[in-house]
Amino acid sequence: MPGEELPPQLQDQINRLQQARAQLQMISQQRQQVEIQLKETEEALKEIEATTEKTPIYKSIGAILIKTKGKSDIKKELTVTKESLELRKTTLEKQEGRSREKLTELQSKVESSLKLAGGVGNPDG
Repeated sequence: MPGEELPPQLQDQINRLQQARAQLQMISQQRQQVEIQLKETEEALKEIEATTEKTPIYKSIGAILIKTKGKSDIKKELTVTKESLELRKTTLEKQEGRSREKLTELQSKVESSLKLAGGVGNPDG
């Protein structure tokens, strides 16, 4: 069967499978980045808990450090950031689960179509 073209419907399914893989990879990378940011935020909150109100606290904005107004303000800011990151992580985990299900479904369809197409791409056929 060398040189034989796949039916257009099968080519479409394979394209959708490749897109689903790329989408899953992108979602997974986003989730990993959010998890890293969340861990950093949690570490910052722990460090702030260990300080006193009189301890100067600085935060990085771009390439500069700026002295914050105080422990309570930065703690509130970090808590809001943490909550936002947790929500984003949960959302990405759900998207990742749905994307995995879609990928599995598409993979099954492609495998079935390949078998029906007379074993194109199947070493057993």
